[in-house]
Amino acid sequence: MVAEALRYLSVQPGGRFVDCTVGGGGHSLAILEAAAPGGLLLGIDADADALEIARARLQSHTDNVLLSQANFRDLAAVCRKANFIPVHGVLFDLGVSSYQLSAEGRGFSFQVEAPLDMRFGESQTVTADEIVNTYSERDLADLIWRYGEEPASRRIARAIVGARPLATTSELAAVISRAAGGARRRIHPATRTFQAVRIAVNDELNALTSALGQALDVLGRGGRLVVIAFHSLEDRIVKQFMRHESRDCICPPEAPACTCGHRARLRLVTKGAARPSQEEVAVNRRSRSARLRAAEKLQEG
Repeated sequence: MVAEALRYLSVQPGGRFVDCTVGGGGHSLAILEAAAPGGLLLGIDADADALEIARARLQSHTDNVLLSQANFRDLAAVCRKANFIPVHGVLFDLGVSSYQLSAEGRGFSFQVEAPLDMRFGESQTVTADEIVNTYSERDLADLIWRYGEEPASRRIARAIVGARPLATTSELAAVISRAAGGARRRIHPATRTFQAVRIAVNDELNALTSALGQALDVLGRGGRLVVIAFHSLEDRIVKQFMRHESRDCICPPEAPACTCGHRARLRLVTKGAARPSQEEVAVNRRSRSARLRAAEKLQEG
């Protein structure tokens, strides 16, 4: 949703923007081109390999881009260190990138043989191997249900524990497929479990919750926050955050008078969530589940 991201970010020449999920640099390149002349971009990604790809792709804009290897949960600290506050727009393109899914040795995809890793950055200590091979059956089942919304979570967890030790993505996918049953499924039976383990490894939902508040802090008045999410858990966090920050009062409905003192800091730009066009879905099937939400900052502080 590159065109939609540019539109909702309201990219103008000379603007300052933060891409919190640089990946291969596609959104970053589009932002820099639309913000020329004089536009600046701070790109953040926990994945060192992805940053190298982005650095090569953005080579023609070297003087206008700064890339930082960091988790976006440290957004405000990265911006302060780079003296990059306030900014005109902050973009999050959540989830795992096509590069990461296809990269050898990373373990993100059940379609690529690899060790059970799934870390976005090497500084992270928890791996998929640790979760799959050491968590209790109950903890595994809860994790698969909570982060993957997998109906067969308990059956899958029982099968994983019974098949330990598991060393590779293909071994894990085979155990999940046998436990969940794939014949009646619209998606591969391992999809939701791999998603759940990846989210747990990278603590993605807590990182997102923290980063959204920091994004609001680094935005200048009139700046735009744009988030592209690919599953309901992320999108629910974004929706609730934007709704909360766009209200003047957050007191319970039964309260006789407002006592919270809360004042809206955002104006919703999207009504609901924007969806990819049919043309984009035809070209990029992964985009079919994308949901884009955007809001504009109303005040400083």
